[in-house]
Amino acid sequence: MVNLYERDFYAWTQEQVELLRHQQWQKLDLANLIEEIESLGRQQRQELRNRLSILMGHLLKWEYQPDKRSRSWLATIRIQRIDIKDLLEDNPSLKPFLTEAMEKAYGKSRELAVSETNLSYQTFPLECPYGFEQILDEAFYPGETDFDFE
Repeated sequence: MVNLYERDFYAWTQEQVELLRHQQWQKLDLANLIEEIESLGRQQRQELRNRLSILMGHLLKWEYQPDKRSRSWLATIRIQRIDIKDLLEDNPSLKPFLTEAMEKAYGKSRELAVSETNLSYQTFPLECPYGFEQILDEAFYPGETDFDFE
């Protein structure tokens, strides 16, 4: 018989919560609990990389296609900055992972910039031209800053 974890994940989570609440340790599905907790940690790292790639991609678009700047790009940059700061505030142990996360995310950032601008790959640097402090700085907008969307 297939266990509850494989048949109905949500029901399994609710059952595990109740077992934990009632300290019924011997009935816990430890193997799957361990796997799921590890997965939650990986998801947080992935969310950081995803948000960084969107933010850096929009900063590239902002810098290399200034004539196409829009309120939408500005909103995306601002929202990603807020969300990354919130993610790091909620998960401060992700901070040592930032350099690696930026390096991994930058490839996707270039892909985003190329696909959304129709500019060539050669237009964009092979390595991220921005530092972490810059990309989270609310006043940092690369390239010419003659925009007034306020």
